[in-house]
Amino acid sequence: MAKFGFLDVLEEVLEKGFTYDFEMNWDKRNFAVEVSFLLEAENSSGALLTDAEGVESAENIVYEDAVLFYNPAKSRFDENDYLATIPYGEKGLSREFLAYFAQFLQESADQGLDDLMDFLADEAAEEFSVNWDKEAFENGIADLSETDFYKYPRY
Repeated sequence: MAKFGFLDVLEEVLEKGFTYDFEMNWDKRNFAVEVSFLLEAENSSGALLTDAEGVESAENIVYEDAVLFYNPAKSRFDENDYLATIPYGEKGLSREFLAYFAQFLQESADQGLDDLMDFLADEAAEEFSVNWDKEAFENGIADLSETDFYKYPRY
């Protein structure tokens, strides 16, 4: 049975402060947690769009992206598959860090949705993706006063 850990706190802060549909996937064998989220937009102009797999569609847009929390010593993954990758150490992650993460993810998703709407309105636009401002995220972390830490759960 799993003990209370940062996954529980992460889910709590996302449910409280993240307004988009999200899913958490715990990869126990890889010591990683993936948080994926959806952005949805109406393709009112019926523009023919091609997704990352080369599939063309004029349907409404459902864009999915993900962030990965990982153990630097044990996890294996392709960083290019994720919007952002966030390492955790032996201490785990603090509630303050996770709350800041949820807030930053919300802001990034909000900006991403705005960018998606602009993309759909601009016939000359060729590509869309959500942006994760790593420098801004790290600057925000530097200002945190962290108290209680929650470890990666054991099972």
